[in-house]
Amino acid sequence: MAKIFGATSTTDEVLAGVSLTGKRVLVTGVSAGLGIETARALATHGAHVVGAARDLKKASAATAQLWDDAATAGGRFELVELDLASLASVRACADALNAAAAPFDLVIANAGVMATPFGHTADGFETQFGTNHLGHFVLINRIAPLMRNGARLVNLASSGHRFSDVDLDDPNFERTSYEPFTAYGRSKTANILFAVAFDRRHRARGVRATAVHPGGILTELGRHIDQTQLEAMVAQINQQLTAEGKPPFAFKTIPQGTATSVWASVVAPADAIGGRYCENCHVGEAVPDDVTISVVSEGVRGYALNPEHAEALWKKSEEMVGEHF
Repeated sequence: MAKIFGATSTTDEVLAGVSLTGKRVLVTGVSAGLGIETARALATHGAHVVGAARDLKKASAATAQLWDDAATAGGRFELVELDLASLASVRACADALNAAAAPFDLVIANAGVMATPFGHTADGFETQFGTNHLGHFVLINRIAPLMRNGARLVNLASSGHRFSDVDLDDPNFERTSYEPFTAYGRSKTANILFAVAFDRRHRARGVRATAVHPGGILTELGRHIDQTQLEAMVAQINQQLTAEGKPPFAFKTIPQGTATSVWASVVAPADAIGGRYCENCHVGEAVPDDVTISVVSEGVRGYALNPEHAEALWKKSEEMVGEHF
């Protein structure tokens, strides 16, 4: 009987008894928090992990112990440079990976930013949409031929997708008043829709894509939220949870936060998670768009899984980056 995991499960619990020897994995955002823990968990179970990071000096220092731990466990770890806020960097990283011609069994699009002040990427895209979605959109599509038959793509999304659907008419807030969490919601909805569309395109060869919500975790992702704002957000969340008859919100640890990523990557049945949204180590249930729930409650909005919506985002993304996939 398959083990049942949940909100408090950790990466090591999910991977207990699992050997990843011979598997090659790409993980983006391996310089802090969830990225490092994801890479550590996979590499110490035998995988060859390629970690991508914008700041290689920072990533090298942050992963110093990981290199030794991976080698001791029979795995491997290496770093490559990737700045998702620059399509020149994204394309250079993809070109280097394609030139190496070493296939991947798993790609985890973990990197991202949250609630940033209004700004633009090197290519003029709104920072969060450009970094969280468009950077990964170009990278993953360019290296898709490297993904073996039966490989998986795991996009790190968020329950924050419920802050906002994507706005394909004004993705860069040129006519819309900017609000940091609205922009974050748009980018996280895009992460889910990208998984839906990628899964449809590649499932014929056994490649499946999914999106996961790691949970609320205190990491560098929250660098743009001050303590007062954080406390106010938690207080508001707890009021909503009380109204729903649920217990107070509790932050996850980093190993608990990465558990759903590794569960969807190597433990869950591929057909169960393909084109879906996962949370707390299970597939999330759809919540009607007109039902009000706390941002930390379980559930995925229908607009984030809508296949026609996913195709419209794919087309718009191609237009924005100037490439057809």
